[in-house]
Amino acid sequence: MRPGSGEGRRTLPLLTTHVGGRSALTCRFKCGDACAHEAPNTTANAYFGDVVSDALSRRSVLRAGAVVTLAAAGTAAVTGGLTDAAAAPAGPSAPGGTAGAGAAADGARGLRFAPVAPNTADAVTVPAGYEQNVVVRWGDPILRGAPAFDPDRQTAAAQAGQFGYNNDFLHLFDLRGERGRKVLVANHEYTDEVLMFRGYDAAAPTREQVEIAWAAHGLSVVVVAEDDRSGALTPVVRHRLNRRITATTPFEVTGPAAGSELLRTTADPSGRTVLGTLNNCAGGTTPWGTVLSGEENVNQYFANAASVADATTRARLARYGFTKGASDRKWERFDDRFDLVKEPNEANRFGWVVELDPMDPDAAPRKRTALGRFKHEAAQPRLDRHGRPVVYMGDDERFEYLYKFVASKPMMHGRSRAAHEHNMGLLDEGTLYVARFTGNSPAGQIDGTGTLPEDGEFDGTGEWIPLASGDHSFVEGMTAEEVYVFTRLAADKAGATKMDRPEDVEPSPRTGRVYVALTNNSNRGKAGYAAADEANPRNTNKHGQVLELMEAHDDPRARRFDWRLFLVCGDPEDPSTYFGGFDKEKVSPISCPDNVAFDPHGNLWISTDGNALGNHDGLFGVAVTGRNRGQVKQFLTVPVGAETCGPVIREDRVLVAVQHPGEVDGADAANPASAWPDGPGRMPRPAVVNVWRADGRPIGV
Repeated sequence: MRPGSGEGRRTLPLLTTHVGGRSALTCRFKCGDACAHEAPNTTANAYFGDVVSDALSRRSVLRAGAVVTLAAAGTAAVTGGLTDAAAAPAGPSAPGGTAGAGAAADGARGLRFAPVAPNTADAVTVPAGYEQNVVVRWGDPILRGAPAFDPDRQTAAAQAGQFGYNNDFLHLFDLRGERGRKVLVANHEYTDEVLMFRGYDAAAPTREQVEIAWAAHGLSVVVVAEDDRSGALTPVVRHRLNRRITATTPFEVTGPAAGSELLRTTADPSGRTVLGTLNNCAGGTTPWGTVLSGEENVNQYFANAASVADATTRARLARYGFTKGASDRKWERFDDRFDLVKEPNEANRFGWVVELDPMDPDAAPRKRTALGRFKHEAAQPRLDRHGRPVVYMGDDERFEYLYKFVASKPMMHGRSRAAHEHNMGLLDEGTLYVARFTGNSPAGQIDGTGTLPEDGEFDGTGEWIPLASGDHSFVEGMTAEEVYVFTRLAADKAGATKMDRPEDVEPSPRTGRVYVALTNNSNRGKAGYAAADEANPRNTNKHGQVLELMEAHDDPRARRFDWRLFLVCGDPEDPSTYFGGFDKEKVSPISCPDNVAFDPHGNLWISTDGNALGNHDGLFGVAVTGRNRGQVKQFLTVPVGAETCGPVIREDRVLVAVQHPGEVDGADAANPASAWPDGPGRMPRPAVVNVWRADGRPIGV
């Protein structure tokens, strides 16, 4: 019996759902019903495996250097293939775990816990022997003078001093000089006004409601204290580092597109200062101690794209999916910058990677234009052997692309002011690339069903295609500024590979391999859309996959890479699923991978968004090397209607952001679908949860 089977599993009530297991309410507020609209990418880019002769083997392609590059791309060293024995898939006889004590003992180090069974409980469910506490909730005061949360007396001023709504990315910094205290940084992706305000009228929101929503977006920085007698964490209210970043906080625009005419507006004729950040999804942390936050589904906040006079501007807005008519939230009624007829360039000022220094509450956060503009799920850097940052990024929409940015200068070590100022400019200079994938199997063996090709893996090679570097464009017909501001259009021209919603992208700190969460794509293979290919091998892909990418010569600055699908997600009993070659009878079912992170032992942890298997979303750990490679084990589940975000995996604790609890069709603030976290009669509130081992020992050992 595989982990999670047996009692405790039941069918969810029938709900109106969109892609995966998401409710229509989630789709409405999270991404502006992106899955209900035609995908903005209407280009005819061919999957590159389609133009490679079936007679060529993968190695002969490598030897011949048959992957074609853009004329401006130059040459690069060719990778030597997938030969790392330590990462080779385990065979079906590899030791695995079953539900109960055996599973805890048999997992990889860091994953030795009894897997949580898939369930539909209105709670955060954790393994036996683990404890939890809610660290901070939506509306909890974190700034001096902020009142206690009262949903019936909420104001914009109160929300600006309270923890924001729908926490997503998390990071926990140790606070130097303050024993037992840490700095928690959280993104706040979006607001769901139906669940926030009793009697909310979507056709006629009030100014107060709109301004509360502005204040509930952005990021929170809050110092937390650890209980000496347990692993619990609690906020330190009014700490000097506590901070709220909102939709009206001034941001500095930096990098090669700063000051561009494409970024200038009536309020900001310089094109260098933007008010606010929106739809901050996942993120990353830099080796120099800052947080990177991705602005994702920003298109939904703006109105009247179809009425913009200039045809070129309309086409650019359409490529990013901007709302044709009135926006759902009606913000354009209260601020002209959200009306694209009045301020068409305001749209270009969102969709960036934001950098924030959590240790300097007076420093303006920055929007980094050198990293390109698209629906950023996340941005996670690593250093090459010379200390230069390389940042990997996904564009989270159906048929969009995978990117990386290679900085020009190395990081400066030390705590001096000079080092800090140098490092704060690293992400403004470098080269932006987009990925093109080539499969190594004959096209006839990739039929859209998920059946493995004859060589036993979905795998192949790929290349990073340069788009722009500084003020130089590699894309014919586009200036460098246009490449940065309209990166999707540049990637279209470059011939990038259309992927199944590339979300979080994380390089392993141990092996250097890069892991890409591809969440799902219900339109794959449908009439008028790209068919399955070896990197995206299932049509009408409901469950998603995780891709493993190996740079040539283990050099993150390389232009060539090898890749393979590490996980093809879904029910292990479904023949289209694949778990790194591990015995599928001994894994937890997983659907719709979203955020990814690594633990201190080198295991990959995956949170899910929109579980399409009929159970609640959760957090899963999986070994990526050794005999347990591919053994997925579920660590926790989240409440009714919620999504698992974050996560942070430390030796002594696991943190997750429980996003949009109770976001179920038919629910509203007066009729909640969840009683989490405060119990019956209370409004469900997004919150951060901290999990630790009851006996005080490290997680999963």
